[in-house]
Order: sequence, then C-alpha cells, then structure tokens
Amino acid sequence: MASEIPPSRPESGAATKLQILATEHWSLLATRSLTYNESLARVNIFLAILSGAVIALALIAQADHFGRTFVAIAIPVLLIVFYAGIATISRLMALNQADYRWVIGMNRLRHAYLELHPELEPHFVASPYDDLHGALQTLGIDIDDVRARRSLGSIFHLPQTLPGMLTVIVAAVAGAIVALGTVALAAPSAVIALTAVTGFVLVLLVAGIRGRRSLTRLSPSLQPRFPSPPG
Repeated sequence: MASEIPPSRPESGAATKLQILATEHWSLLATRSLTYNESLARVNIFLAILSGAVIALALIAQADHFGRTFVAIAIPVLLIVFYAGIATISRLMALNQADYRWVIGMNRLRHAYLELHPELEPHFVASPYDDLHGALQTLGIDIDDVRARRSLGSIFHLPQTLPGMLTVIVAAVAGAIVALGTVALAAPSAVIALTAVTGFVLVLLVAGIRGRRSLTRLSPSLQPRFPSPPG
C-alpha cells in the first residue's frame, strides 16, 4: 500500500496560519459577546435602581403629599440614582471603545485571510480594512450616508445608542434634583422650571463633550495599518 505523501512546506505553513487566525477570530468574537453582555447588564442594573427609587418616592409622596419630608428624602435618593447613571454611562463608553478595538482586530484578521486567499474577497460582506471606514462597514453603517448628513445624522443617532439614551435619563434626574433644591428654597414656579431645564441641558452638554472626546482619543495600537483604498 502506497504511503501518503506529506504536504509540502508552503501548504502546511498556510494551513497553520489559517488555524491561528481562525482561533484568534473566534476569541475576538467571544470577547465582543462578553462586552455586549456586560453593557446590557449595566443598563439593567441602572434601570432597576431608577425604578426602585421612583417607586419608593411615589410611596413617600402619597404619605407626605410632596411636603418637606418628601423633598428631604428625594434629593439624596436621586443623587444616588444620578451617581449610578454617571458610572453606567462611563462604563458603557469604555465598553464601546473596547468593542471598536475588537472590530478593528477582526478586520485585520480578515485582511490576513485575503492575503492568503485573495480570491475569497467577493464573498466577504465585512471590511478587511482597519480604519474608521472599514470599522463602520463591519458594523453595518453606511459611511456615505453618514457623510451626506453628517451633523443631522449624528444628532439623531446619538440618543438611540445606549450611552445616549441613558444620558437623557440621567440629565432628567439631574433636572429633578435641581428643581427639588429650588423647591426647598421656596423659589417661584418659574425659577423652579428654569433651573430644572438648565440642569437638564447642562448635563447633556457635558456628557456630549465627554463622549466626543472619548471617541477621538484612540490608542496608538488602533492606528490604521491597512487603510481603505481611496474611492
């Protein structure tokens, strides 16, 4: 019986490379899954704290009829909710940065796949490039559509994200805290409304600036090594 012919060295090396790349790809996929799970868990924890605080304050309001006791209890309770919200938003931003890193890593692995087998390129939907354009393509975001409505699209897109949604809720909590503080000082209704709106808008602006800075501060390891071709 004829003995099997051992594979040639180039073919064996290519198979080993593919196995290593595939293992790393699955590792990044698992890490992305853990990132998503932690994001959802953080949001659920915050919503549970918010719901419990609202229910407790509603019961106190029924007993005290929104009197001084209610205000004295509501302010510290809402401060705790506000802290939990800020901590959750900060963690979500960090998780989004981590998720961007995993996407860039998978794009680089995809680029390595195509270096070994360039004939597979027509079968890939995700991008093999590790710049912003390639990351957005892998995430399913049309970069041409983003460029066409850059400012308007970002304004309406940010509140739909998890950090943006929670920022609106936390800003409303901040407005309620400021309003309760002015109520404790026996301020007029117009002043209460004005301070509540001011607190809401101020938190939105600070969170927006902070979020924008977090997106522009990328690690040197995420600088594009395989940028998208022009055009």
